[in-house]
Amino acid sequence: MATGGAEAVEMRGALMRLRRETGLAVAFGGLVEPGRAQVRISELNGTTTAALSALAVSSGNGLGGKAVALVRPCAVTDYSSSRRISHEYDVAVAAEGLRSVLAVPVVVRRRVRGVLYGALRSAHPLGDRTLSAAVEAARDVEQSLAVRDEAYGLLAAARGPGAPGGSERHPGAHGAEGAVWERLREAHGALRALAPRVMDPALRAELLSVCETLAASPGPARSAGPAQPPGSVQPPGSFQSARSFHAAGQVRLTPRELDVLSCVAVGRTNAGAGERLGLRAETVKAYLRSAMRKLGAHTRLEAVVAARRAGLLP
Repeated sequence: MATGGAEAVEMRGALMRLRRETGLAVAFGGLVEPGRAQVRISELNGTTTAALSALAVSSGNGLGGKAVALVRPCAVTDYSSSRRISHEYDVAVAAEGLRSVLAVPVVVRRRVRGVLYGALRSAHPLGDRTLSAAVEAARDVEQSLAVRDEAYGLLAAARGPGAPGGSERHPGAHGAEGAVWERLREAHGALRALAPRVMDPALRAELLSVCETLAASPGPARSAGPAQPPGSVQPPGSFQSARSFHAAGQVRLTPRELDVLSCVAVGRTNAGAGERLGLRAETVKAYLRSAMRKLGAHTRLEAVVAARRAGLLP
């Protein structure tokens, strides 16, 4: 199939939901092929032939091509006789016995990434309820693709030049290195916040693996004293209890505690962390208190530095 494994799962699930919620006889769809201005039909649900399988739909051609070109849903009551579309794919549509058909583009960041179709084998108008359900199904696919895009973008940032072990770090670039580490810490927090939303197990595991790599890298917090806000004064011995706790090897934070600390580490408030993680501010506060207790820290700053020295944060 042209569609990748995880995208295929999302598309397949959306098509199943669409048929279940609307009673449509057939649902099918596919994504835009990389580097080509065409959609490859890769997922079929309810079909009785292979006529639509692997069909390449070009922008502007047929019903799906029209939806791609206009970037909006389109529908016809009788496909073969409709004067509102071109008819390059009539043979495949007729072989499957389809009459009333709708097509909804899958759009991510203003770019069409695929098309989702629904159809009846009779020439009956497709009502607003059916069209709305198709649009909702397409939105589900869009959200999945957007999350994957964000995940891959963050992975690229975390592995790019200046990343831990990267080839462009060199002696004398201390100022630039500090800026790089701040960007990596932001990427680390974003990756941890994103991972629970990723449905693809392999990609989710990859995100968490990169998080662990970033956290274990020898960053500034483990090679120098703890960074503090300008003008702040660190009480003598204020990090001692946290260091002793680390030395004992007893630090065991839950994934959510790490998520919250990752947000705190880049300056987010409890409310800001909650917005990123989909949690209430009170819940964030509870996780933070638990993490501070485990780290032997008395303030948010102590908790972040202790977690960095323990290899839990970059």
